[in-house]
Amino acid sequence: MAVSMAHVLVIAGSDSSGGAGVARDVETLAAFGVKACLAITAVTVQTHDTVQSVDLCAPDLVEAQIRAAFSANSVAAIKIGMLGSCETVKRVAAVLREQAPLPVVLDPVLASSSGRALLAEDAIETMHESLMPLCSLVTPNLPELAILTGEEETASAADLHAQAGHLLGGGVQALLVKGGHAEGARAVDTLFQTGEPPLRFEGPRLPGTMRGTGCMLASAIAAGLARGDGLQASVRAAKTHLSERWLAN
Repeated sequence: MAVSMAHVLVIAGSDSSGGAGVARDVETLAAFGVKACLAITAVTVQTHDTVQSVDLCAPDLVEAQIRAAFSANSVAAIKIGMLGSCETVKRVAAVLREQAPLPVVLDPVLASSSGRALLAEDAIETMHESLMPLCSLVTPNLPELAILTGEEETASAADLHAQAGHLLGGGVQALLVKGGHAEGARAVDTLFQTGEPPLRFEGPRLPGTMRGTGCMLASAIAAGLARGDGLQASVRAAKTHLSERWLAN
């Protein structure tokens, strides 16, 4: 039977604890009334405290999943999370270049909450050059922003503006810098777009024990874009969803 409902294609890894990865993505998309289709990039063995092992899917398999998802469904937006290897980054970028332009939200998963590396070091530059310019929005946290720019981690507004400008100058369309690693009672995420003043989105600072917040935020934004909401409205709704999800726990 043909499926006509718009889907968000999630390209990400699994998390056996259910705290992050595709489990969080599907949960979040469902909360926004959006269907999900999947391309699994890695199978991980995790608890809520640590990543015990990671088994990356072969790039051929990841690419085949993406192509099958496009063939089977009406994909209205894409959310990208953990990719794992340089070759997988290349394959994802190559398939995206073949498709009609779609909203793409990239959560550049570089390490787990417990600190384990989740993207090969040689893949970072490839992501920067080949994949990030194809994305409508990239959502790094402060440590990820520092790695992507090769600069020191900072929470200074002036330094963040300079680091964001570095990525925008390299072809990134829009950047949402997440402030969860900063200090203060309020978590401030800042949206940077070329030629536009930065926009701040505030919310309560979530406890460090709450996992999968980056997955949830990126998926919620992708859901909004799939529904035809603008970028700012999608970011605002996503921030609200995270706050409400935390209060409901």
